[in-house]
Amino acid sequence: MDALIKSLRPGKPSDVKVSDSKLPEPRSAELDPSEFLAAVVRADQPRPSRAEAEQAVQTLLGYIGENPDREGLLDTPRRVVEAFDELYQGYHQCPAEVLNRTFGETAGYDDFVLIRDIEFTSQCEHHMMPFYGKAHIAYTPVERVVGLSKLARLTDIFARRLQTQEHLTAQIAAVIDEILKPRGVAVMIEAEHTCMSVRGVAKHGAMTFTSRFTGMFRDNPAEQARFLSMVRGPQR
Repeated sequence: MDALIKSLRPGKPSDVKVSDSKLPEPRSAELDPSEFLAAVVRADQPRPSRAEAEQAVQTLLGYIGENPDREGLLDTPRRVVEAFDELYQGYHQCPAEVLNRTFGETAGYDDFVLIRDIEFTSQCEHHMMPFYGKAHIAYTPVERVVGLSKLARLTDIFARRLQTQEHLTAQIAAVIDEILKPRGVAVMIEAEHTCMSVRGVAKHGAMTFTSRFTGMFRDNPAEQARFLSMVRGPQR
């Protein structure tokens, strides 16, 4: 089950004149570079202690009606905090550093580079429940290219934070655009959100698609179409 989101327009259809029917061209919202170029957690940033974090887990166990002192749960607060350290390690990593090393031996290559099917798992910032899927990333280099694994690492850094899929898509595109200065960037993410599939409306299998285009991909519909065609091409 796939969902399409259409923008709402004010007024009834009968109230809209033909001359008013043309909407202004959409403009991409600019992200503040300080939001995506550096690690989120600074060395001098005050943080709760590990003991306080484990106590918070105990409180939640009591809230749901469990007995935190029963044998099976004695080690749960420690395990949960350790899991948080792993799941949210992206807060301590710098996205810009991942893309700092580039290579100039490209033999004049001037087409886009696409890496598709980058698997990721992230956490929804609204319910702290997982969403997971695949990211597809393309960029058109100017003289220098970045190691292919770096784009997968970049995806993981942003995914290992509390996120919305829209923000995750925009951040990946923005940092590539800012650091590599390519002729264009294309990012598409497809994911299933457990906050929708296992709670609330409980629609298992519903997929959400988001995309972000800059430069030549934004300005040239043919390049967008070629990118999407390659992303949706035969799976191997």
